[in-house]
Amino acid sequence: MNIEDYRNYCMKKKEVTEHFPFDNDTLVFKVCNKMFALASLKRWENGEAFINLKCDPEYAQELRAEYESIKPGYHMHKQQWNSVYVHTGELSPQLITELIDHSYDMVVKGLPKKIRETLK
Repeated sequence: MNIEDYRNYCMKKKEVTEHFPFDNDTLVFKVCNKMFALASLKRWENGEAFINLKCDPEYAQELRAEYESIKPGYHMHKQQWNSVYVHTGELSPQLITELIDHSYDMVVKGLPKKIRETLK
């Protein structure tokens, strides 16, 4: 997966917007103003691409045990976020998109019911 594939995949989801709230390097994707994915553009350009994604805490532990390329979220809440290192080649594009979907769904699940209904 390259940066364009990543961006396009995230932007196709309902009510997703992109931002640079921290600096000019960290691209953040939000659903209804809540973060679900972020990545450093500089690291991506340097061949060290990873995406921070929200994750169910138990599932996060399972993923970290199974894959060397999935670690506790860099600069994030370690129980609820994973850093998914896409540059290593260990993870299939399908798994990466499934993890992006899971992150999006986790954030949507935490939104008020009225807002969740508009995303169906």
